[in-house]
Amino acid sequence: MSVNPDLLGRVYPATSVYDVGREKIREFAKAVKATHPAHFELSAAQELGYQDLLAPATFAIIIAQQADAQLVLDPESGIDFSRVVHAEQRFTHHRPIVAGDALQAELHVDSIRSMGAGAMITTRAEITSTDGEAVATTRSAILVRSQEEGE
Repeated sequence: MSVNPDLLGRVYPATSVYDVGREKIREFAKAVKATHPAHFELSAAQELGYQDLLAPATFAIIIAQQADAQLVLDPESGIDFSRVVHAEQRFTHHRPIVAGDALQAELHVDSIRSMGAGAMITTRAEITSTDGEAVATTRSAILVRSQEEGE
């Protein structure tokens, strides 16, 4: 296994703050084909009781990927990003993400499983507001493929 097994249980510190802006929400909603007016129009979001534009549920991936990058770029990890296959992603929302939020994520390496010469790594990103309020938990699994001879 090329992945460092000592990563198991490692916690990477909170990422830099990500400021959720209206245009970021609109752009993401367009990219994922989320069409609800609350993603685009302030009045539509406010009619639903939100203070500002509502982010699509999968918007949390932006903050989670900042946290995941710490693991992938960690020289001690043994991960060659060119050999990574994203296997699974799950979201648990503790509250909606809206424009104006300032968010950060702490990454936890929850499991490392040998798969032949490769490895499956499962991580958990705990996304919080800057005042510590739980916003979302994302769980991700990546497969780090082994390098085949002759490649």
